[in-house]
Amino acid sequence: MTKLKYVYEALKRASSYLEENGREEGAARVLLQHQLGLSYSGLMASMRDEITEAQLESFWTNIELHTKGIPVQHLTGTEEFYGRQFRVNADVLIPRPETEELIEETLQLIERHMLTKEIAIADIGTGSGVIAITMKCELPQAQVTATDISEPALQTAMQNAEELNAEIDFRLGDVTKPIENQKWDVILSNPPYIAYAEAPGLSDSVRDFEPHHALFADNEGLALYEKMAKQFPELLNKPGIIGFEIGYQQGAAVEKMLKRAFPTALIYCKKDINKNDRMVFAVIE
Repeated sequence: MTKLKYVYEALKRASSYLEENGREEGAARVLLQHQLGLSYSGLMASMRDEITEAQLESFWTNIELHTKGIPVQHLTGTEEFYGRQFRVNADVLIPRPETEELIEETLQLIERHMLTKEIAIADIGTGSGVIAITMKCELPQAQVTATDISEPALQTAMQNAEELNAEIDFRLGDVTKPIENQKWDVILSNPPYIAYAEAPGLSDSVRDFEPHHALFADNEGLALYEKMAKQFPELLNKPGIIGFEIGYQQGAAVEKMLKRAFPTALIYCKKDINKNDRMVFAVIE
């Protein structure tokens, strides 16, 4: 690599290199911000500053790793979600913007149906904790419980909760097992929902570096929705709210499962910002 003296030179070269290798060139900016410890505006203001040899070497190492498929978030160790920084690693799914929309709709439903209650919220399959922690930060009066089958994932979520001053009751266990024998006002879940047959079509950054137990499920990706729908009637208070994130082709199937479990509930599918079916909600009166 030719000697690069300035920040702007490093960014330009890295962006081109990523594009040549089939990666998003915007990752270069994120990795350079991380390397230099700068915000976006700080990086823009520093374009004519010199970059040290040590900084350049470390930055380029991450660029090379990203070309091999390692997600940017695993290289920086963080991802932003709902305006907060969360730690992420190979033990948890990288938070996606679509999940922010699940939070937004849930908050609106709570405001509409549970104005005066100190509510109990459960997040099943919490991963890095983004749903549970965000709900607690947005509704400080709520009692929030978060579960996961993976102990390393729970450790990551606990660290995020501590750093964001969110008091969460974390429980280890499979699906609804950790929240049995209690009643809940709101149950949320972004479970594994990708069919195993879809694995070859995933990007290598997802397929090779994110935890498979959090990605894939049996029954064409629907197994956990079916299991939860059957168990939720014993777990929900009235009024109660269920919020699922789903695969874009699963809306009708998940709605049908919830209608079978809650025949009189208001059940609807909501599209994400990209106009794909992404969430299914049930409001039990």
